[in-house]
Formats: sequence, structure tokens, C-alpha cells
Amino acid sequence: MLSVRRLVGPVAALALIAPAAVPAQSSDSALRRLEGTWLGTLKVSVTELRLVFKIEACADGSLEVTMDSPDQGATDLPVSRISLEQDRVTLELDKPRARYEGVLSEDGTTIDGKWMQSGITLPLVMRSVKEVPKPNRPQEPKKPYPYVEEEVTYRNTEDDVTLAATLTLPHTEGSFPAVILITGSGAQDRDETVFGHRPFLILADYLTRRGIAVLRADDRGVGGSTGNIVSATSEDFARDVLAGVAHLRGRKEIDPKHIGLIGHSEGGIIAPMVAARSADVSFIVLMAGTGVTGAQIIEGQITRLLKAAGAEPSVIDASLAAQRQVVDIARRETDVEVMKQKVREVMAQSVSRLDEKEKQALGYSDAYVDMQAAGVASPWFRFFLSYDPRPTLMKVRCPVLAVNGALDVQVWADENLPVIEDALKAGGNTDVTIRKLPGLNHLFQTASTGDIREYARIEETFAPTALETIAAWIDSQVGRP
Repeated sequence: MLSVRRLVGPVAALALIAPAAVPAQSSDSALRRLEGTWLGTLKVSVTELRLVFKIEACADGSLEVTMDSPDQGATDLPVSRISLEQDRVTLELDKPRARYEGVLSEDGTTIDGKWMQSGITLPLVMRSVKEVPKPNRPQEPKKPYPYVEEEVTYRNTEDDVTLAATLTLPHTEGSFPAVILITGSGAQDRDETVFGHRPFLILADYLTRRGIAVLRADDRGVGGSTGNIVSATSEDFARDVLAGVAHLRGRKEIDPKHIGLIGHSEGGIIAPMVAARSADVSFIVLMAGTGVTGAQIIEGQITRLLKAAGAEPSVIDASLAAQRQVVDIARRETDVEVMKQKVREVMAQSVSRLDEKEKQALGYSDAYVDMQAAGVASPWFRFFLSYDPRPTLMKVRCPVLAVNGALDVQVWADENLPVIEDALKAGGNTDVTIRKLPGLNHLFQTASTGDIREYARIEETFAPTALETIAAWIDSQVGRP
């Protein structure tokens, strides 16, 4: 069985583009039935993503129709076409390329339909609402900030990619230590927005108030950054981070002797790649970084999810055997369509052994199978499956802090932290600090179980204990009290 999720991040990447007017495809009376705000929730595997359609009639008879994905931090995505024929509703987007089709209820309050994107079809019921409830995120800082916030761009000339970023600087005069924040997997914005949380905004604010400059960028192909994220792997993202290091070294406000990296999840894979290549990196923090291959990470996820569902050991063993078949297919097969079909066959055979509770634990559905089959073929995933972080970790000479939440079900602390420590020390690194933080999940929230379904429900974005652990360690590295 393939992974139920990537390390962290949204299921579908949504690019931010300005809204535009859409020609009306229906009569005025029909348009009045569709005007307003519509809210629905996509259920993909064990994650949930809210989608919002905003439909407003313009004076010239056109419609302004946009879509938000609040849990991904995406707003005002333009809908290129909308139609209502009798009771059948259709909305189409060009970026991302997606389509929604549904049937409007007699009372005009619900649309029962399906969302189609990247070859995947998911059920989606939209309901008319007066407003979209905003999640309570009490940690988010309010402007004006007690520090300088500057929008910057810099280039990865090797790959012809321009990164759009925010640099926060203490108000006082001087040359400051600095860190670059490196996002987890999936198409991430500079705040690493996920499920209504903006953990990198919280972290940047906390560190900058403490006198540490922070650079955080949109991933390539996201927000203001150029480039193609679909064809990129962790090695490509590492070159983007190297460009960020070069940008900081060229700033007079930055102390070039104290430039560090903080990588979350996949970012914890990327940070050692950069540190091993650049002597300009003086320290790194790995937040839920991995010490084993992606294939091992996925096997651990499957085991923990099925155990939690009460699966028998024989069922777990069969699921792991199927997962190994999938990995073997991904490594050997070069024809993408053949690869997808073989993965579907393996998954179908494996899932047939599961009961409903076990299927729910893995988030199984026909759409789940299609999504996983498509995921196997991506360059990112094929790289992730085979990449072993240990040889790179052995080349890292700068000080390292590796932290994990004790309740992390995605990157298990007991599986990864000891391997990270052993690899660093085997390479001769004598400045290694390992911390397993009690009660925290993969996002470093205070959690009950660590289950991914808790992420959105938890109001806390970033546990104060984790913030203080990271900040205090950085202070010790840059010679600050």
C-alpha cells in the first residue's frame, strides 16, 4: 500500500491568480439561484480540505466567480466558466486545471456533485452559506509588527527560477544572525499554510522578535515564485535554498558568519543537502526530518495506521508486502501509464484483504487509488522513495539540532532521531543535539493522538515549547545570552 500522504502539505496545489469576470451561461433568474457563497469539504484519504465558490453578478450581466481553498491559504482563484442548465451546475478552472459538476437542489441551497482534478474524481457537496467560518488561530501575530518586513526576490540561476520571499529584520541597527525556513512537501507558500495554520509565519515572528532575521520563500511554482514544482525533486529545492543563502550573504544587515537553515519535514531532508554543499551554512535545525528512506517512512505509516485500526498482524504483513511491490514497480517501470496500471492492480488485491475499519484507517477509496497511482509516477515521489539521507548527513559538519514530536505519526521520532544522530556522529560531527518533544504532533502542535485529522481542529499552530527549544538553541549557536 502506498503512503496515505506526503510528509506534509496540501493534496492539490492551487496557484494564486487575480479574479476575472466570467460570461454568464444562464438566464438572469438562474443566476439569482447561484449568487452567493458556497462551501464544501473534499475528503481525500484521511485529510479534509474546504473549498469555497464565491459567485457575484456584475452590472454588465457577467459574473465574477472565484474559488478559495482556505486550508491551503489560496484565495480568489479565477473560475473560467460557469453554467447552469436546468438543475445541472458546472464550474471550470484553468489554474489549477479542475472542474466541478453537480446538481442543484430544488430549494437552491445545495449542489450535490463531484470535483475532478489531475485525473482524480472526488465527491463534493457544496452548501449555500452566509459566510465561511474562520478557524480560531490565536497565535497569529497582528500588524504592525515590531520589526521590519520586506518583500524580496532572488534567483536560482542554475535552474532559471526566481523565488519570491519575505525577509523579516529586527528594527535595531546591526548585523544579525539569520535563518532560512524550508517548507515540507507539496506545493507550499512561504508561511507553509496548511489546514488554516501558518506555522512559518508564527516561527518567523517568534525568531525575529528575538533578534534573528528570517527569510521564508514560496516554493517554486507557488505564489510569486517561478518554476515548475511538478517536475522538481528535493535536490532541485536544495538549489533554491542555496540561492537564498547567497541572497542573505549579500545583505548588509546579515551576519555572514551566522546563517542557518530550519527545515520542516521534507525541509529536514533538504537542509542537510544544502549544509553539505555550502560552507556558508553555520547551523541547521531539522524539524521532523527523516533519517531513513522514503520507502521505510511509508512502511512505518502503514504499520501505525493499521495497528491503530486493530488490524491483525497478517493483514499488516500483507499490506507491507504490497507496498514493497509498489516500490519495486516505481523503481523498475519507465512507462508511466503501465506503472499506474500495475500499481492499481497491486493496491486492489491488497485492499481486498481489509475490512471497512482498516480501509478507513488508510483512507481508502477509488479516488485514493487513482491519486496514489498518479503519485507513484511523479519525479518527486520516485526520488523520495529511494533517497537515503544518511550519506548526506555524514557530510554535515556544522552544528545540528534535530527535533521531533513524540506523537508524530508521519515521521516517527523513534525511527528517525537515532538514525540522524548516528549518521551525523559517524561523519565526525561533534555538535549534535537531539530532542523528542512530548505531546507534539508532526506540525509541532500540542495534540492528543497525533492523528492528521486533529491538525485543523487544534487551535494552536506551534507549541511554545517547540518555539523556545529552537530559539534557545540558535541563540547558543550565535553566541547570544
